[in-house]
Amino acid sequence: MCTLSRQRKGSIHELVQMILRERFCHQRLPEKPVGMESQHKHLLELLRRTAVHGESNSVLIVGPRGSGKTMLLNCVLRELLEVKDVNKNVLPVHLNGLLQTDDRIALKEITRQLNLENVVGDKVFVSVKESSSRPVLFILDEFDLFAHHKNQTLLYNLLDVSQSAQAPVAVIGLTCRLDVLELLEKRVKSRFSHRQIHLLSSLSFIQYLDNVRSQLSLPQDFPDTKFYDEWNDSIKTLCEDQSVVDVLQRHYNSSKDFRSLHLLLMLALSRVSASKPAIKPTDLLEASRVCMVDSKANILHGLSILELCLIIAMKHLNDIYEGEPFNFQMVHNEFKKFLQRKSHSIHNFDKPVVMKAFEHLQQLELIKSMDSSTAKIQKEYQLMKLLLDHSQIMEALQKYPQCPTDVKQWAMSAFG
Repeated sequence: MCTLSRQRKGSIHELVQMILRERFCHQRLPEKPVGMESQHKHLLELLRRTAVHGESNSVLIVGPRGSGKTMLLNCVLRELLEVKDVNKNVLPVHLNGLLQTDDRIALKEITRQLNLENVVGDKVFVSVKESSSRPVLFILDEFDLFAHHKNQTLLYNLLDVSQSAQAPVAVIGLTCRLDVLELLEKRVKSRFSHRQIHLLSSLSFIQYLDNVRSQLSLPQDFPDTKFYDEWNDSIKTLCEDQSVVDVLQRHYNSSKDFRSLHLLLMLALSRVSASKPAIKPTDLLEASRVCMVDSKANILHGLSILELCLIIAMKHLNDIYEGEPFNFQMVHNEFKKFLQRKSHSIHNFDKPVVMKAFEHLQQLELIKSMDSSTAKIQKEYQLMKLLLDHSQIMEALQKYPQCPTDVKQWAMSAFG
């Protein structure tokens, strides 16, 4: 009996993991996109006019990464394709600026998706105009990258077709760039409808909290009603816990996008097991700690003691010259001053060795060159900028294994 009970618990746990992981990995769309009701209505109406009434259109969906552009479009397409006649007729064509890097590759992909293998090159647009009475939806992800194609021929032809009366065509572009219209040539811009749907997150923190609750809750059709009630009650309690509210407030303040939220929730979910069948506040706190890990601070923990000393020398130069750029010679002089005055644990390194360590810091992108053309300037005098702030350096020093005391004191002293 006990074994059966354990097996049942295990299978329920696996089902919970499957449902929520699908949701967090964007394999399952939400019933309605949260916080973008007006954009959803606008886009649905626009595409319905193409799919049902045969009216051509063009529209851009603009918003930062992770703001829900693809999710919004997919929700609209799902709703549109649920209409029986639309599902049979509409031909969606998906292109991505990262994959279709020139017009030739893009045209090949269009002919493949529309089954027009016999049609060559630009004649694909003539074919769409003349032979297709079925509505075609051209979806261009990373739309701004298509603007970099030679003469913007693909965009010109697509928008030209969308203006013609012969075939119902909608061109839907998705982009992160607010200035995307400035990238278009005059002839392309004149053929665009200038319709834009902006997704600039206007979620309040209360809505964000509601979203977390709904994302972690099980759907109503979950087979085990007792477990369903227990799980959803535990999620409600979790979202009311003050330590959890504080963690979510911090994430909300740094980024309101869905992807970073889903990563946080996925990490918390991964701590749930058959023997621990609920998400606890400590799980979210630990997930948040992993999410907020500073990659640059992590790199600092793996530096040699010489490289760490050079970083401290740069920090002092930043303090003295109020963030002005520095060069290797200045850093080397600062390091030598430390060796002469304060250090008992660091031995004197030859200058070429110090230069090697300095160059390694540049390769790790902890410092960067400020000179656009470095060909004529000696390496020792090329201007550099430190890409770390005071708190990152101090935190790394606290965690650095067996960091000499005099190095820590040097870092904490006012001007070295």
